[in-house]
Amino acid sequence: MTINKFNTLCGIWIFVAIAAYVLLQFVTAPYGRHTKKGWGIEISNQWGWVIMELPSFLIMIYFCINSEPNKYSFLLMGLWLIHYFNRTFIFPLRIRTNGKKMPIAITGSAIFFNAINASLNGYYLSYFSSFDSSSFETIYFVVGIVLFSIGFFINQKSDNYLIGLRKPGEYGYKIPRGWLFEYISCPNHFGEIIQWTGFAIMAYNYAALSFLVWTLANLIPRALKHHRWYTEKFPEYPSKRKALIPWLI
Repeated sequence: MTINKFNTLCGIWIFVAIAAYVLLQFVTAPYGRHTKKGWGIEISNQWGWVIMELPSFLIMIYFCINSEPNKYSFLLMGLWLIHYFNRTFIFPLRIRTNGKKMPIAITGSAIFFNAINASLNGYYLSYFSSFDSSSFETIYFVVGIVLFSIGFFINQKSDNYLIGLRKPGEYGYKIPRGWLFEYISCPNHFGEIIQWTGFAIMAYNYAALSFLVWTLANLIPRALKHHRWYTEKFPEYPSKRKALIPWLI
């Protein structure tokens, strides 16, 4: 495959992401707090997370093993794998969602989404990247790694806080308070957006850009609906708190 054909595929994938963003203005993915009947067969919420995130981890591992990526590409692959190792093997075991279900339809769509994104990014980093040792000295790397690190920290700390809201044996929802939760309802999503913005800057290619667009297409509608859910469920929910970006939205 030529780089031009590859970039065309990435462009098509970006267009699909934009279409998905429009669709998600009208449809709420039924998992987590938005779970509802009518979406077919369901499986354990924890197993659903493992199954749908696993392709992102395994596909990138495949490209690491079956190609000879340069050091810069190997670093980007490593950052990807750190994120998805947590999402696949650690996060699902920590969440206290015993008894909660996830529709297989959601798991299946996420598998497709994750497989395409991991394949595009792994393929580019394996076969098209022309990074060298000087890439570590560019502004793209400096800004990108700082943003990725900040976003990863925000995402992890937010997840830890949300998981800690439920004591052992508790399964309901509470109003998160403190830290970034004083300003936004979804700092976990905010952190993940910052994280993958940093990745896209470091990688500066269409595959990484397409993944960032997909991240935005999924997480912006999700955060807005989480925020609306909080305000409807809790009359005392802080009125000045935004959904995703402090003081803005």
